[in-house]
Amino acid sequence: MLCEDRVVIVTGAGRGIGRAHALAFAAAGARVVVNDLSVGPASEVASLIGPRAVVNTDDVGTWAGAARVVEAAVSAFGGLDVLVNNAGIVRDRMVVSCGEDEWDEVVRVHLKGHFAPLHHAAAYWRGVHKAGGAVSGRVINTSSGAGLFGSVGQANYSAAKAGIAAMTLVAAAELARYGVTVNAIAPAARTRMTEATFAESMAAPDGGFDAMAPENVSPLVVWLGSAEAADVTGRMFEVDGGRICVVHGWQRGPEIDKGARWAPDELGGVVRQLVAEDHPVPVYGA
Repeated sequence: MLCEDRVVIVTGAGRGIGRAHALAFAAAGARVVVNDLSVGPASEVASLIGPRAVVNTDDVGTWAGAARVVEAAVSAFGGLDVLVNNAGIVRDRMVVSCGEDEWDEVVRVHLKGHFAPLHHAAAYWRGVHKAGGAVSGRVINTSSGAGLFGSVGQANYSAAKAGIAAMTLVAAAELARYGVTVNAIAPAARTRMTEATFAESMAAPDGGFDAMAPENVSPLVVWLGSAEAADVTGRMFEVDGGRICVVHGWQRGPEIDKGARWAPDELGGVVRQLVAEDHPVPVYGA
C-alpha cells in the first residue's frame, strides 16, 4: 500500500476535502490524526477508519494548539511522516466592507494555521535528522486559485492563500536538508465553503462523473505524502475532477532596460507597451 504505516496529520479533517484526505490516506494504509475543531465530525471520520485513527480537536491557528497536534501524532503512533494543512474558513467581503475581525480571523486560520503546524512538524523532523534517524517527511499545503490569481470579494482569503503559496516555496528550500518535501495544492471541489458561493458550478450531477466531488482531490495528496514522492518539492498543483496542472508562480514577463535612470514623464509609453505585451490570468469574478 502506497502509505502503509505512515503517520499522517490532516487538519480540518471532519468534513469536505479534509475528510476525503483522511479516508484516502487510511485506505492507502496510513495511520491518521483526524484534526478538526468539531468533535462530532472528527469522531465520525475516525470511526470510519478504525483503530488506525485518533481524534484531535486543537485549534491549529494557535501556536500551542498546533504543537499539540504534532504531539498527538508522536504520542499515538510513535512519529510523524506527513502533514496535510487543510483547515480553513471564509468570510467573504468586498474590500470596502471587510472588517478587521473578518480579516484577522481568515488570515489566522489559513496562514497561521498552516505555518504553526509546519513549524512544529519541521522542528520534530529536524530533531530526528540530527539524532541520525531517517526522515521521509512530507508537507502538503492548501492554497487556492483565489490566492494564485485573486478573487473578487475575497481579499482576506486571497491574501492568506497567496501567503501559503509563497511560504511553501520557502519551506521547501529550507527543509530539503532534513529529508522533507513541501508542496501545495489549489483544489476546486464541493465543500461548505464553495457550494453556497458557487452553487451552480458545484452542484452534483444527476449521473456520471462528479467532477466537483472532494474525493477527486485526495489521490494527488496521498501520492505527494508517500515515500515515492521524495523528488517532488516546492511545487503548486491545481487539482479538480480528473485534472492536474502544475502552476507557476510570479514569472518575469516583458521588460525594457534603458541602462539609465528613467524620468517619470518618459514612462507612460513604456509601461503601456509592457502591459500590452503581457497576458495575465484574470481575477476570478472580475
